[in-house]
Amino acid sequence: MSIQLDPEPSVHVFDARGIARRFRHSAIFGALGALRNGETMRFINDHDPIPLLGQIGQRFGEHVTVAYRQRDQAGVVIDFGITGLPEE
Repeated sequence: MSIQLDPEPSVHVFDARGIARRFRHSAIFGALGALRNGETMRFINDHDPIPLLGQIGQRFGEHVTVAYRQRDQAGVVIDFGITGLPEE
C-alpha cells in the first residue's frame, strides 16, 4: 500500500493497523474528537470499516466528510474531514 506519510499540515495520519482491535474504535473516536474545523484525519486500515463509518456518521453527523483515497485488497485509506463545528 502506497501512502503519503508526509501530508499537508492540516492532515493527521492515523494508522489503525498497529492498534489492538479491542481499542481501535475508542482510539479512532478520540482522534476524530481532537480535530478542529478544517483538519483531516488520514485513516489507514487493513480492511474497509463499513460498520465504523455508520458509527462515525451517527456521532459527528454533518460535521464529518468521508473521502476514500485508496480502497483495494491491500487495505483502505480514508480522509475524515471535520467542518462546521462551533468555534471554541
